[in-house]
Amino acid sequence: MNTDQVEDMHRARGSLVRQRDLLAKRIGGIELAPVSMADDLSKVLLAIEAVDRTLADADHPYFDAGK
Repeated sequence: MNTDQVEDMHRARGSLVRQRDLLAKRIGGIELAPVSMADDLSKVLLAIEAVDRTLADADHPYFDAGK
């Protein structure tokens, strides 16, 4: 994986993390959240894991330097 591809994966991960956070906030704000929202959250979490695995397999594991 070249540098541009790694950067693309990091941007994709960031986008998915923002989606995860938004969904979690929406679910948390509803007294009885629909199961479909939980399904959506699960799909986003799986996508984040897939990106992380892809980066790790390419010897560029994800690391959040800000934490």
